[in-house]
Amino acid sequence: MLKLFEYNWQVRDEWFDWCDSVSEAELLKKRTGGIGSILPTLYHIVAVEYGWICGGIQEKTIHIPPFEEVASVQRVKAFSASCHAELAPFVYAWNDSLEDRMMIDITDSGEREPHKYGEVMRHLIAHEIHHIGQLSVWAREIGRKPVTANLIGRGLFEIQ
Repeated sequence: MLKLFEYNWQVRDEWFDWCDSVSEAELLKKRTGGIGSILPTLYHIVAVEYGWICGGIQEKTIHIPPFEEVASVQRVKAFSASCHAELAPFVYAWNDSLEDRMMIDITDSGEREPHKYGEVMRHLIAHEIHHIGQLSVWAREIGRKPVTANLIGRGLFEIQ
C-alpha cells in the first residue's frame, strides 16, 4: 500500500509542476465531470486525503481551508506539502495491525458510519487515481499532454 501512496504523491507533484505552465483561467475554468475544474480538483485530492487520515483515522483536530483561501497553484501546492508533512509519518508507519481497526465517519447528514482503516486507506488511493484520470482528460481537452499515470518506471519498486 505504501508504494501506491508514494506513486500518488509523485504524480500529484508532477501535476502541480504541470499547472505552473497553464494559465490560471484554464486551471479554474468549469469543465464536465468531477469537481469541475483542474486546480479545485487538486485541492480536493489533498483535502480528502488529509481529512480522512489526520482528521478521521488519527482523530486530530485539523483545519482544511476553503478553496477560496488557497486558490492559486502555489498556495494549493503549499497546502499539499503541509498536509503531506503531517500525514506521511502515519502512512510510512503503516502495519498489518492497523488493517481492521475501526474509525467512525460522520456523514454530511450527521450519520455515523464505521470503516476499517485498511478500507479507508485503499479508498484514498483509488480516489486520487480516479481524479488523476479526470485531470488527464481535461489536459487533453486544452491541447496539453497530461502527466503520465504510468506506475512502471517511477523507481518505486527496486529490482533485487
